[in-house]
Amino acid sequence: MLRKIHPIAGLIGFLTILVFWTSTLYSELFATHATVAAVKSMVLSGLLVLVPAMMIIGASGMSLGRRRKDAQAIAKKKRMPIIAANGLLILVPAAFYLSGKANAGSFDTSFYIVQIIELIAGATNLILMGLSIRDGRAMSARRRNASKA
Repeated sequence: MLRKIHPIAGLIGFLTILVFWTSTLYSELFATHATVAAVKSMVLSGLLVLVPAMMIIGASGMSLGRRRKDAQAIAKKKRMPIIAANGLLILVPAAFYLSGKANAGSFDTSFYIVQIIELIAGATNLILMGLSIRDGRAMSARRRNASKA
């Protein structure tokens, strides 16, 4: 069951962050302050999907990989704490801060500094999660091929 839940939660987490990131970038570059505020509110609401998905990814990944010693599993294990710390220490607080500032109409220097930090942290998580998805797919393909032989 975990072998099905883990990739589904991973895809949900990755796509959620991708939607947050692209919506933020688009609204900042091409939309009004009202749209930016709406996007920031939606990102905050979207944490109700993202945070549980990330918890499921972490727990299921640790369970599935606890005995694995191959390079791809080790790489995934090293990435997950970085992804989690980035999310908990940068992205979640930034989402609250930016939503509050945007909804108050306060698009000042501190808003844009935090916005840039959030975009960099989000891109970092997308890259790290993409690498983990790639490695997970390779591990699954190797397992399937071994079972066929």
